Amino acid sequence: MGEDEDDARRAERDRLAISLAKETGISEAQARDLINMLGTDRNSLLREARLIYGQRLR
Repeated sequence: MGEDEDDARRAERDRLAISLAKETGISEAQARDLINMLGTDRNSLLREARLIYGQRLR
């Protein structure tokens, strides 16, 4: 894997973290943690992010 591929993956994960944070109300740091734990499956990320946000509201 080359540096360009690593940069592209990092950029994709950054975009996903920003999008996830905006859509669900969690922080970008929390979104990045979820991506590191779960990978990039959007449905799984949305489910877990919504659980985190719901717990923050209580």
